[in-house]
Amino acid sequence: MARPLPSHGKPAKPAPGAGDSAGEKPRASPRARTRGDATREKLRDNARADSHAPELPELDRLIHERIRLGIVSALATNDSLSFNDLKRVLKTTDGNLSVHARKLEEAQYISCVKFFEGRVPRTEYRLTPTGRRALSEYLDQMEEWIRLTREE
Repeated sequence: MARPLPSHGKPAKPAPGAGDSAGEKPRASPRARTRGDATREKLRDNARADSHAPELPELDRLIHERIRLGIVSALATNDSLSFNDLKRVLKTTDGNLSVHARKLEEAQYISCVKFFEGRVPRTEYRLTPTGRRALSEYLDQMEEWIRLTREE
């Protein structure tokens, strides 16, 4: 038997979970167990079983981002770098570099000085003492992660 067409010209869909007269099985309910649910439960069980696992240090998420770590690391080994130097070293775009540099600037990890060389605008970055301390702490945290990983 043909189904009536709705106004948009496509056949009407059967109600969720409803089989038709050909003997189709009803669909699973929307909140049926999924593979993701089983994985989350397994991770929770493993976390309870591994409660004796060593506590890993919390990483500085501001520095841990790849481009920001690159900026801070490059500035740690240079007195100062221009925007174009950082862009070339990190192989990134103007927009990406400026967004990440601004986040580091807001955290006072780097300082930014803008000036003109003749008629050419220049932007120069330096690592601040706060940024140097943050990088040192981050490296200590990473070394601890590495040490714990090698012990297992």
